[in-house]
Amino acid sequence: MKKKETQITTIIGIGAECNGDFKSESSIRIDGVVNGNVVVANTVIVGASGVINGDINAKTVIIGGEVYGNLNVPEKVELTSTARVLGDITTSGLVIDEKAIFQGRCDMNQEAGKKLKQNNKILKADRKTSTSVVAEALKQVEENAAEQTTTEQSGEEAV
Repeated sequence: MKKKETQITTIIGIGAECNGDFKSESSIRIDGVVNGNVVVANTVIVGASGVINGDINAKTVIIGGEVYGNLNVPEKVELTSTARVLGDITTSGLVIDEKAIFQGRCDMNQEAGKKLKQNNKILKADRKTSTSVVAEALKQVEENAAEQTTTEQSGEEAV
């Protein structure tokens, strides 16, 4: 099977600096500095000299430089041996080469997150049910106590 090549349409070269959010409808390579969020429809490649100070939202990401922000990447994140990432990663696939630096949290199972929300709803529903059961039980105890008090009072009067 032949590996699909990424066609890069935008390059931010060494020495270039982009201040503000950056958006592209295709793939991009960053060898310079981006101070802002990067939103790309396809692939983001951060070269060894590249730096991003912001979040990345893209289909796939390959990092050889530095990223100081969170990554939201549905398909795959690859950190090469020269990568330095300080932020959280949400993806379905992650490759980290030896000597890469990654400090943050990683959420690789997005389906588990959906199931967790569903389970929390079920637990809350169960809590409501158990709360109503406890309330009903307390109400019965109060009614029984009231009946017993009434019975005792009528028994005293009969004596």
